Amino acid sequence: MSEPGVTVVDYGIGNLRSVCRALEFSGGQVDLTGRPDKIVKADRLVLPGVGAFAKCIDELQQRGLTEPLLEFFEGERPFLGICVGMQMMMESSGEFGRNEGFGLIPGSVEAIPRPNGSQCRYKVPHVGWDPLMRPESADWAESILADCQENDPVYFVHSYTAQPTSESHRLADSDYFGVRVSAVIQEGHRYGCQFHPEKSGETGLCILRKFLSL
Repeated sequence: MSEPGVTVVDYGIGNLRSVCRALEFSGGQVDLTGRPDKIVKADRLVLPGVGAFAKCIDELQQRGLTEPLLEFFEGERPFLGICVGMQMMMESSGEFGRNEGFGLIPGSVEAIPRPNGSQCRYKVPHVGWDPLMRPESADWAESILADCQENDPVYFVHSYTAQPTSESHRLADSDYFGVRVSAVIQEGHRYGCQFHPEKSGETGLCILRKFLSL
């Protein structure tokens, strides 16, 4: 049985080597590329991202990758956005002004709100391990979380969080000092992970293996 092919978008931003290694370890045949034609024709696509939302969007535009990504999104092929790659799935972000995203999921990306009351340990960015939580409306069966358990730990590094308009797009959350943080969002076979699966140990590898099976 041949290894499932997966294309990772290379636009100079993101933990590209770590993501590729994790996908290869999970059984994927990885093609790291910045070529528009390969992105359009990919069987499944991974879009990493770190840093500022606007910088990631601008870099994709400057490299001529925005239109190829939009063309890929016209189909029903599996997609995984990681960290800022997930945030770019939303309609917009309020980080450093209002910037437009790809609009795959209605809603916006906003700063992690400060919890009510005094929290001396609370700080942003949110860095570290936190457990996955299943929203009441979420069904993990047949999703990239099908082989995960609630409270499985994953690794976060972020200051902004996706806020989907509809609960139906929230697949998993995390709790950060009482603040609800979107951990995984979904629209069909399009997924976004706010955490870094490539840095999340066995839980992250489980998620990547399931993604490769879609």
